[in-house]
Amino acid sequence: MFGPGSLTWRVNGEAVLLLGGGRALILQVAHPKVAAGVAEFSNYREDPWGRLYRTLEVTLTIVFGDPEASQAAAEGLRRAHRRVAGRDDQAEAYRALEPELLLWVHATLIDTSLTIYERYVAALTPRERSLYYEEMKTLGEAYSIPRDAMPADYTAFRRYWASMLAGGLRVTGTTREVTRAVLRPGLPRVAWPATEAIRLVTVGTLPGPLRDELRLDWGPGRERVLAASQLAIRRLLPALPALFRRFPQARGGLLRAA
Repeated sequence: MFGPGSLTWRVNGEAVLLLGGGRALILQVAHPKVAAGVAEFSNYREDPWGRLYRTLEVTLTIVFGDPEASQAAAEGLRRAHRRVAGRDDQAEAYRALEPELLLWVHATLIDTSLTIYERYVAALTPRERSLYYEEMKTLGEAYSIPRDAMPADYTAFRRYWASMLAGGLRVTGTTREVTRAVLRPGLPRVAWPATEAIRLVTVGTLPGPLRDELRLDWGPGRERVLAASQLAIRRLLPALPALFRRFPQARGGLLRAA
């Protein structure tokens, strides 16, 4: 679908993007209709990180797989979404395949990928961001989003994103439940340092108004710790071999292309 020279392979192949998984999920369920689908048809509340990794597996196959594998993964995703329909907490009907809902979920992945990549890997130029967004429109079509339903360019995408944060979202009980499950997944004590690191990134990179509405503690001290962690990882990544830095699917795609 893309290839070795694409911004998508460059950005989405970085394993550090895993740090943004919780952020993307919380943003997704801040949309009440997405939250309703999650509450009724998914186990995100009970196993948010396991579900995130399974979803990531599908996405990486679509992006980095050969044409047959990519098409099969995209079709499997569409089949899974066809059965997801119902009513939200205010009795408004929803269908997972509605372009509006698919677009919001896709937008959270785009914004999160760019946020984490630029904080932990490298800055992108305005032209690179625009090219990345153009490629993401192709990926959106694989998710069943009509091209004309997506913002026309990166500037329009930023306007769409700002408008959704300003008035298109609503925190529900499901939003709060999923947030608790993401930030406190009930892992063994040995995993607490990693859990705390992910919690720091998740809370620190959420948009401020949403973070405040969810009553997530944040302040200058935590901001400084987050900035220090970003600097440390950004310095470390170039020294890591691809085996540790890149997703297996990304490495496989490059080998196949070679």
